[in-house]
Amino acid sequence: MTGSDAAVPAFRAAVVGGSLGGLAAAHELRSIGAEVAVYERSVGRTEPRGAGIVMQPEVASLLARLDRTVPSVSVQLMERQQLHRGSQPTRHYAPQWMSAWGTLYEALRAPLGDVCMRLDSTLTDLRVGADDVTAEFGDGYTTTADLVVGADGIGSATRRILTGRDDLQYSGYVAFRGLEPESTLPGHLRDLLAERFTSFAVPGMQMLCYLVPGERGATERRVNWVWYVNTAAERLPGLLTGKSGHRFDFFLPPGELDAESREALMELVDRTLPEPFAALVRLSAVFMQPVFDLPPTGMVGDRVLLLGDAAGTVRPHTASGTSKALGDAAELADALGGWRRDEPFPRDRLQAWEADRLGHLRAVADVGVRLAARSSLGVDAPAFL
Repeated sequence: MTGSDAAVPAFRAAVVGGSLGGLAAAHELRSIGAEVAVYERSVGRTEPRGAGIVMQPEVASLLARLDRTVPSVSVQLMERQQLHRGSQPTRHYAPQWMSAWGTLYEALRAPLGDVCMRLDSTLTDLRVGADDVTAEFGDGYTTTADLVVGADGIGSATRRILTGRDDLQYSGYVAFRGLEPESTLPGHLRDLLAERFTSFAVPGMQMLCYLVPGERGATERRVNWVWYVNTAAERLPGLLTGKSGHRFDFFLPPGELDAESREALMELVDRTLPEPFAALVRLSAVFMQPVFDLPPTGMVGDRVLLLGDAAGTVRPHTASGTSKALGDAAELADALGGWRRDEPFPRDRLQAWEADRLGHLRAVADVGVRLAARSSLGVDAPAFL
């Protein structure tokens, strides 16, 4: 390859969605010579839709190629412990690495400093031509690329435009969450939770807690917890309405629980949780995500591709949402490797990628539903809220 050839991008890609899956897609496509731009609907930094992330091989692999080690973005836990109401915790040795959304976001975002990343860009339309596709955004901005990658999550505008459908289904339970600096907790809680993956479960309810890196890395750790609670569908509008009266779609930010919802939650805390977990919830700025299912859809359209949650969801119990998106992106780069924009579009290779990744998605999604059912989490079980 000559110097002039090397300066010409293999193809142009517009990535819709600037969260972890979109950043991974940008890295993977750049690695095969693409010119990439990322379009994110958030006005500021992408808002975290979760907190703790279990380290998985797909995440570790991308980090390694970015010259980052797992310990540099993670906290190592050594034990698992189960809490009980009225008796002592039970424990066993189980080492594991835990990271956080914000930590991984910074690790993936920083190396893309020279990539065009346009915020406040809500996708409104896609127009496919013979050899390219034009994306239009809510402020009237348009861009034309050789392909568009929709990595815009569970509420994907790319998917709705591509399929004309929105098949989200409420699972029957929500995830209340908290993320607090370890240093702000009382000593007895810090000692109980340090270096341990801690859990509590009764039918229709499950709570998990573990340490993750803080804003300055693993030297300033945070306590991440998630509490799954069977919740009636008719309660969702109230829970998703913040103190300001704003109605959120998929994520209630920290501190936005209104007085009525917080009172109901605290009553449930006092009635059901072991005291250490009850104390932790009381000390936290609670945020909330309903758990939705999105059945697998096609991932390949006319020069428009879907990955991560935009293509279908897995339940959070699988700890695979982030790793699935990063795996989609890595294998997409493998499928497109060697292709140049002046050549016929590699539809056969992309359809093989789609078949492989949809098979993986269906398998992991089935596991997640089974794990939820084991804890009686879902639409067929009694609701606590």
